[in-house]
Amino acid sequence: MYHHLRGRLIEKNHTYAVVECAGIGFLVHISLHTYGKIGATEECFLYTHYVVREDAQQLFGFAEAAELDIFRHLIAVSGVGPNTARVILSTLSPEEAELAILGGDIATLKSVKGIGARTAERIIVDLKDKITKTGVDKGTLVLEVTQQSKTREDALAALEALGFQKQAAGKLIQRLMAANPQWSVEQIIKTALKNL
Repeated sequence: MYHHLRGRLIEKNHTYAVVECAGIGFLVHISLHTYGKIGATEECFLYTHYVVREDAQQLFGFAEAAELDIFRHLIAVSGVGPNTARVILSTLSPEEAELAILGGDIATLKSVKGIGARTAERIIVDLKDKITKTGVDKGTLVLEVTQQSKTREDALAALEALGFQKQAAGKLIQRLMAANPQWSVEQIIKTALKNL
C-alpha cells in the first residue's frame, strides 16, 4: 500500500521513528540498522512495508531497499513475523543476514534473541535459493561465510576451554566479528579476553 515516506523526521529512537508528511505524522517501526542510517537529519526517506493484522496496523520503515527485501523474505518464512524479522535486522546487517542464509550458518542466526535452532534451519531452508546477491559470485559468498563460521567456532571453542560461558562469549564474538570481519582468531580471542 505504501511504497515509501519522504518527510521531516520529528522523532526517532532505537525502535521507531516519526516522519511528518504533508502534516501527518507516521509512526514507523525501524531496525537498529535503519536507526544508524537515518542519522539526525531533518529530511528523512524510508522504504515502507505495511502490515495489517486483526489487532493492529503497523508500518515498518527501512533506510535501504536491500533491507526491505530481506525483511520481506524473512516474514515469508513460517514462524517469523514482522517483529522477529526486525529483531534479526537489528542484530545482523542485511548483508550479514544474507551471508548467514547463503552459507547455512545456523550459529549466526541463533545468536539473534528469540531465534532457536529450528527457526534458524527453517529460515535457511526456505530462503537459501530465494536470496541472491547481485554482482557477486554466490560461491565466493559461501566460501566467505564458511571461513567466518570457522573463525567464530575456533574462537568460541578457545574461550569455552578457558572457562567462559558459551552464550556470553558467543555474543561478544558476534559483535567483534561484525565490527572487524577481517580479524584473525587470535585477535578476536585477545580482544574478547579483555571484555569478558
